Amino acid sequence: MPELLRMPEVAAGAEEAVLAGWPIAENQPYEAGEIVANVETAKAAVDVEAETGGIILKVLVPAGADVQVGDPIALIGRVGEQVADIDAELARLGIAVGSSNGQATATATGAAAAAAAVTATATATATATAAPAGDGRVFASPIARRLAKEARLDVSTLTGTGPGGRIVRSDVTRAMAHAQQETQRPAAVDPTPQPAPADPPSAPKPSDQRDQRETGGWIEVPHTKIRQLIATRLTESKSTIPHFYLRAGIRVDRLLALRTELNATLEVRISVNDLVLKAVAAAHVAVPDVNVVYTETGLRRYESVDIGVAIASPKGLVTPVVTGVDRLSVSALAAVTRDLATRAADGRLKQNELEGGTTSVSNLGMYDVEEFTAIINPPQSSILAVGAARPEPGVDEHGELEVQTKMHVVLSADHRAIDGALAAQWMKAFRTAVENPLRLLA
Repeated sequence: MPELLRMPEVAAGAEEAVLAGWPIAENQPYEAGEIVANVETAKAAVDVEAETGGIILKVLVPAGADVQVGDPIALIGRVGEQVADIDAELARLGIAVGSSNGQATATATGAAAAAAAVTATATATATATAAPAGDGRVFASPIARRLAKEARLDVSTLTGTGPGGRIVRSDVTRAMAHAQQETQRPAAVDPTPQPAPADPPSAPKPSDQRDQRETGGWIEVPHTKIRQLIATRLTESKSTIPHFYLRAGIRVDRLLALRTELNATLEVRISVNDLVLKAVAAAHVAVPDVNVVYTETGLRRYESVDIGVAIASPKGLVTPVVTGVDRLSVSALAAVTRDLATRAADGRLKQNELEGGTTSVSNLGMYDVEEFTAIINPPQSSILAVGAARPEPGVDEHGELEVQTKMHVVLSADHRAIDGALAAQWMKAFRTAVENPLRLLA
């Protein structure tokens, strides 16, 4: 018997995702484990795998559409199964086809049946909701509510096009565009003739009458999903996490020399950031009380050192997490970070690769930035900002003045999880690891 394939919850707490593509065409059989749909969240791409073999009888959502988690995206059946009347079968499952945007919407009578529908990856409950209840409540997705609040729009005045009249993001953006058009509409002109001034001014030049936007005044670029997520998470971080900062200038002459030697012998190219990641892992092993995450009930202390790597991709900033950095060789770590950077540029990171970790490293040294502070990526408890390595005057162990290559770093720490003295111990261990880089190869 045909069943509904629904949008899975590809990320914890996600309310919606983009149906990026259909690798399997309608009426094309697929096997268990085969990818049947490509889904994108704000920061990652997720492939939906089939639990059992089957066939897509009808695609309900076109590629590129925003879909609420739990909403139906396709009608699937067993291999070789044929349905004479697709629309009738969808009606049996509580789905009405033919909405203005081409997507299927759940009917009120089908809400109960939808709860029992099986997806290709997991059972999902329907997110369709009824029209505004008699108590005056308005149903809207969290993203729609946030956008409306930022645009100072009252959601109760909007018309929802989602399931059961639910207000979705497209409804808010449509209202924002309409409001902007209204503000740009010319004011009505009073038809009553007005007396001309005694000495009328010269007529304005055509160039003076152009819209300010056309003269380079401003151009509004709509936010992307990843930009909205970055704004939300970083605002949350600075609002809820008590940051404090430790700065240090660390000598890296030996580290740079080791990197040169490694790149002369290894097939995989080693970056300065790879060695910094190893030094961070060494410091976490030396000071394990820093390898923690704060929760409302206690501190979660981890055995594995998992570190996020900030990557500036074409779609925006992403921070994939490298697991077990303390157990990886330098060459293996370099291969992992290069793979993550490549897939970040292509937008092909997996959601699970963007989760976890207790700390991150953000390196702007390649942009010749001397020093900066970074915002903690929640729920992690720290982040290390790394600047460029530059020659500076210094004093050697004999008290003699010499030129040294130093790298300035700033550790941002969550004071709820890490005390100042503990962070200082960590910074000392990090300095020791960087200034004695051969230990990183052990």
